[in-house]
Amino acid sequence: MEDRQKFLDALLGLISIESVARIDVSEAQPYGSGPAKALDYVLSLCRSLGIRTENRDGKVAWAEIGEGEEIVGILGHLDVVPVGEGWTHDPKGEICGDRLYGRGAIDDKGPTLAALFAMKALQDAGVKLGRRVRLIFGQSEETGGWDDMAYYCAHEQLPVFGFTPDADFPAIYGEKGILHCTLSTPLAATGLREISGGAAANMVPSRAYAVTADGREFRAEGVSAHASMPEMGKNAISALMAQLAEAGVDSPLVRFYNLHIADDCHGGRMGCGFADEQSGRLTLNAGVLRTADDTVTLTLDIRNPVTFTAEQVYDAIEAACAPYGLTLGGKHEQQPVYMDKNGRVIRAMVDIYREVTDDTASEPMVIGGGTYARAMPGIVAFGPMQPGRELTEHQKDEYILLEDLFQASEIYRRAIETLANLD
Repeated sequence: MEDRQKFLDALLGLISIESVARIDVSEAQPYGSGPAKALDYVLSLCRSLGIRTENRDGKVAWAEIGEGEEIVGILGHLDVVPVGEGWTHDPKGEICGDRLYGRGAIDDKGPTLAALFAMKALQDAGVKLGRRVRLIFGQSEETGGWDDMAYYCAHEQLPVFGFTPDADFPAIYGEKGILHCTLSTPLAATGLREISGGAAANMVPSRAYAVTADGREFRAEGVSAHASMPEMGKNAISALMAQLAEAGVDSPLVRFYNLHIADDCHGGRMGCGFADEQSGRLTLNAGVLRTADDTVTLTLDIRNPVTFTAEQVYDAIEAACAPYGLTLGGKHEQQPVYMDKNGRVIRAMVDIYREVTDDTASEPMVIGGGTYARAMPGIVAFGPMQPGRELTEHQKDEYILLEDLFQASEIYRRAIETLANLD
């Protein structure tokens, strides 16, 4: 791609903005000051590139090129998960060798700007587009609430089809359902004074600690990973619960956890170890453990196969919890996505990916991750991860290979032109 240095400079500037989202902060900054600052930065960048923009009261905004009644949508997000600890590179952006490090490098600031610079290349070249191409900037993807996309869908024109650059190549044609729920119990019933671990439900927790009623302190370390692939990490809450059991802490919460969760990432101990041919096995991540208002609350992130319902999962969990005095609540569901992998949109994307990379072996797939593809009809996840690459999203030292970043922008350039003119 042309303008590589301009692209890298712009991306490093965006990554330098810490943009962890919060909800209902203020009318002027509905997702907090960080995402608002990131949005202002990106819209200013778009205008400097000669690309027209719209901003709807800070709730949602977009950049657009081309003409036509219909829209091809690209859904990116500017918010990130918390940085966490243990980084050896600057989480606010650093190029080292063939890698660009920083929180958001791969999820999702890097891919979002790769799509933006692909749009710039098409506009600069004067390529005729039969549809408008709209890059929509989300600000609350990582919170799971997606108020931004709900606002867009309620007030703005929907795309006929498009993609979100927030997953894997060659393309994603299905996504498991995502369930969040809480298990709560009175602190007085746990034999503990305090217990805590994890930063977000959709991350495998890297740290956890507890103080028993008699004042003993316990700490555990883990390895963070995305909740859709909990087996790639090491859960610090699980390690902490094992320590407490070994120390003889008499607690229904500890007994429940070690019997029904422990190191099982697939729900088998909980009675919800479901699987199907279309999307594989259920995953279960104990993401956040908190003590507040004399209550201990454990938040679970579950990715259920596309042919199983949330009710089946919740029924199994409730049955497992009941004997230990835990209450199931805080239910939140995102429906699964399942599309025709031989349809014209996915086939076009896969063909373009193969042309650019010469990778003819990789096939479109179903994932456990949740992307903005769920936010509106006709959207699929498309890149930026190349097959076989190390997964670093939501982890310390998150990075993207420079070669992959530039190649993703070229893939997106060709895909945007094709989709904008697709019959």
